[in-house]
Amino acid sequence: MKLVVLTTRTLHHTYFVQELAKMFSVNAVFVECKTNKPSFETHHPFEDQRELYEREVFFGNKAVRLEDFSQVIEVETVNGADSVAKLRQLEPDVIIVFGTGRLRADVINACPDGIANLHGGNPAEYRGLDSHLWAIYHRDYENLIVTLHRVNEQLDDGEIILDSPIHIQRGMKLHQLRRFNTEICVQLAVLGLDMFKQQGRFISRLQLKRGRYYSFMPAVLKDFCKERFERYTETIA
Repeated sequence: MKLVVLTTRTLHHTYFVQELAKMFSVNAVFVECKTNKPSFETHHPFEDQRELYEREVFFGNKAVRLEDFSQVIEVETVNGADSVAKLRQLEPDVIIVFGTGRLRADVINACPDGIANLHGGNPAEYRGLDSHLWAIYHRDYENLIVTLHRVNEQLDDGEIILDSPIHIQRGMKLHQLRRFNTEICVQLAVLGLDMFKQQGRFISRLQLKRGRYYSFMPAVLKDFCKERFERYTETIA
């Protein structure tokens, strides 16, 4: 089974590829370098805490790179003509998408039946960016879930392959949440790849509802998220 990952260069994406490579041969990782930046401030101090926390938890503060686990192909955007051409040359059986922008038809058609996206959230309620943060902002803690779904040209709209809630622990801090999200992403990807390997396809179900689209969360709203989430986790038995 020829496996390709489409992602960006972050600590949690590097951890994801590291763990996937322990169980499957990852033929290539396409790293999208161009990122969309909003006109307003989005950075919050909890994200600096998150960086330090993930570096310690995932890698024991060691320097680890995507190149340690697979061939890495850096592209401005995975939708670019050069990227699509390289992807087609690889002839992947499965593509796992984790953290890129919306994919165009050319990318999807390189592996139409074997492309799946990991979405941090419940797409029936929250599509787009910062889905877990938006759920927390709305005090909607039941929708802190992770979803593996098929990819179409709409955003977070494909049929559901697998999903799982994040186990929120008493006293958990907001900077720790992405770590647990990523660990579930690994679990869902492994289960999905095993399914594809055994069945020759992803078994999926229709989304019964199309959630609201959310964009970047402004930094000022992240103050509320941090306060609300950490107040909530203190109440967990």
